Amino acid sequence: MPPRHAARTPWGHRHDRVTRFGIDPVRSTVWIDARSSLHPIHSETKGLAGWFEADVRDGGRIDPAVTPQARLELPVERMSSGNPLYDREMRRRIDARRHPTISGLLTSLKTTEVEDRYVVGGEITFRGVTNAYEHEMTITAVDDATLKLAGERTFDIRDFGMEPPRILALRVYPDVVVRVEIIATAS
Repeated sequence: MPPRHAARTPWGHRHDRVTRFGIDPVRSTVWIDARSSLHPIHSETKGLAGWFEADVRDGGRIDPAVTPQARLELPVERMSSGNPLYDREMRRRIDARRHPTISGLLTSLKTTEVEDRYVVGGEITFRGVTNAYEHEMTITAVDDATLKLAGERTFDIRDFGMEPPRILALRVYPDVVVRVEIIATAS
């Protein structure tokens, strides 16, 4: 679906219109950090795909009066801790064959007192379970056609019906920190 716009500004649209930004799966990253009874578990994943639509004002400021929308997806198969044993157990517990993607849907965006900082609301679907969340995120202009969206949130995997793995004597704790840096370019 092409962006909805008429006369163009440097951002590629009129100030009262919405621009669609494609998520760059090569430049966007998802980091997941978990703790176990033995040591930390870290995953850094590329391959986040999707889109973000918003009325972007000069300088990259988002106008929340025009409700922004976004949809993101991350293939579970791309997630890796670098340890094949952990990764195999993680995919088994996620049931990656039945639930091959983790998806996110933006449902709200509100400004804060801090420039470039927003409270975003949305739904995350993981393992076929959808939960609503709200948290702060930074959205900044990289250049005249590119936005960077960044945020971090702690999730309890039990909220998605997943029991923390136990591998031999290793116990993984249920709270995981997910951090994203999303690069989106006007399409």
